[in-house]
Parts: sequence; structure tokens; C-alpha cells
Amino acid sequence: MDTDQVVIVGIGCRFAGGIGSAGQLWDLCPPGWDCRRGVPRRPRSLWTTSSVRRPPRNPQARAGAFLYDAGDFDAQFFGISPREALAMDPQQRLLLETSWEALEDAGIDPGSLHGSSTGVFAGLIYHDYGAGAVLPEEVHGYLSTGGSGGVASGRVAYALGLKGPGDGGHGVLVSLVACISPPRR
Repeated sequence: MDTDQVVIVGIGCRFAGGIGSAGQLWDLCPPGWDCRRGVPRRPRSLWTTSSVRRPPRNPQARAGAFLYDAGDFDAQFFGISPREALAMDPQQRLLLETSWEALEDAGIDPGSLHGSSTGVFAGLIYHDYGAGAVLPEEVHGYLSTGGSGGVASGRVAYALGLKGPGDGGHGVLVSLVACISPPRR
């Protein structure tokens, strides 16, 4: 009998330095490798709208660990309007993408889970995306859900048509405990 408490059968990930898969992570991270790069010259998402506050011309930091493609999100693929996608925290967008990729990596057709009692547990941190930004009027109706970590697992469940349990997505430790705790009735 296998005694593993947690078994990873598939993974979807995004890491700084352009790493978008577990294979790339292992291939591109030799000892001493550094993922820090320059500040993006063309920040995306909230900063792409002309009416939105732009990043400072002379930032204090010259380098950092950035996800340069975090703004490249196929909202239509997940049934999300462009306006709603603009208001969504990148954590929610990345969670949708990497959840789909994790299932594919595991050899599971995401569509085959539709209607199943599969649960979604996610942990997010920092719910201040868009704070202080001046956004177009048509986006305002999406800001409460777009900036809330509490809807993240629900977005994945809805996009995949899952009917199982989920969590509010407010903390990594809460999600970890939910994932490794024995199921309760």
C-alpha cells in the first residue's frame, strides 16, 4: 500500500524568467541561475489603458522577478468578457490557466470533469490589484469579484463545470490544510 499523503499527478505553473511548465523549471534552473530581470518596459493589464495610472519613469527597483506574460490571458476561452478580464486580479487569471494545464499535464481531459464532484482549493495572497487605478466606467461592475481572492476557486469550478467542494481562496495555509486533510462527511 502506498503511504503518500499527497501525490502530484499534474502541474501547471508560471515562474519568473519565462518559465511556464515544470519541465522548463527543471531545465532552466541550473545551480546559480537567477530569474531576476529588468522591470518590464511595456507593462500589461491595468497599465495598458491610457486612462490608468502608469508606473513611475524612474522606479526604485531596476530588476525583479516578473511574470512578463501575466497579461496574456485568453478570456474568451474561459467564457469571460474582456471587461471582466481587465478587472480580474492576475492571480485569478493565472489560476484558471494553470488549473487547465495541470489537468492536461496529468493526462486528464478538462472537459471530462464537467458535472463531476471534483473539488477546487486555492490559496491567494494580496487582494489589492487595481487599488488606486483609474479604470474605465464599464469595468467598475467587475471590480469586487475581480479583486477578491474569495472567488478564485469558484472561477475554476465554474469554468470547468465542477460540482465538488471548494474554499474561499483567502489563504495558502487554509488551502493546504483543506487539501491534505482527510475528507469529512
